[in-house]
Amino acid sequence: MNYKIADDVKPQAKLLIIATIISVLIFVASFFIPLLGYVVYPLQLFATFIHEGSHVLATVMTGGSVQSLTVSPDTSGVVWSLTQDGNWLQRLIISSAGYLGTTAFGVALLAWFRYGFSSRKALYFASGFVGLMTLVFGLLAPIWNVFSAKVGIASVAFTVLSGAALTAGLFAIARYAQLKWSNFALAFLAVQCLLNSIFSLKNLFLISATTSSHSDAMNMAEATGIPAIAWVLIWIIGSVVMISIGLRLYAVSANSGKHDLPFEDQ
Repeated sequence: MNYKIADDVKPQAKLLIIATIISVLIFVASFFIPLLGYVVYPLQLFATFIHEGSHVLATVMTGGSVQSLTVSPDTSGVVWSLTQDGNWLQRLIISSAGYLGTTAFGVALLAWFRYGFSSRKALYFASGFVGLMTLVFGLLAPIWNVFSAKVGIASVAFTVLSGAALTAGLFAIARYAQLKWSNFALAFLAVQCLLNSIFSLKNLFLISATTSSHSDAMNMAEATGIPAIAWVLIWIIGSVVMISIGLRLYAVSANSGKHDLPFEDQ
């Protein structure tokens, strides 16, 4: 069975393939050369901001109140929020938003990239999103809820510094980088978001299967009585479905109203 990539998608596909290969090579090589891990460290922090920012958006949209958002040096993150007691649907939406939100963001970047929209605009949006989460929920919210927010000064400081650095870095790439490099940066962000989502769910699966540590899945287990590992499997399936849809976007021709499969049987 032979496969052929549609002509109109080849430039974007090549960049995505290059970005994926580089990401995988760095990941594998980091086991032998630990310092290489710092190359993608900012991107891992970016994915964490997307993850926690998704929790924030879900909380606000379901009528909850965000007390704080923090990101840690080990790339983990926490959002403290107030929700309605006994409202399991609200907890379902909020708890699911982190992992599925990161996947959805990566897929959205794929779609944006696929149809040739401005990579600079996408980078400006990413910069603005991180900046908003940092300023409003990483800095102002903990100050406003100083007596109830369960965060320390060090956590707030790292969140603000890392968020400010990412905001400035993404803005600088969008504003000053050559178009080919802004295109590559967007492809790299998309790949990193999807890879981070997959690896995070894999780690969550192992944690949920062997421990009872606090996590989004444990929150859902406490709210519904359904085992945490079952929720992880649901999120894995949801992420796989979204990624499949994102990749299938490459099966839609950008020309007129015609829809062709880029991986057609020959």
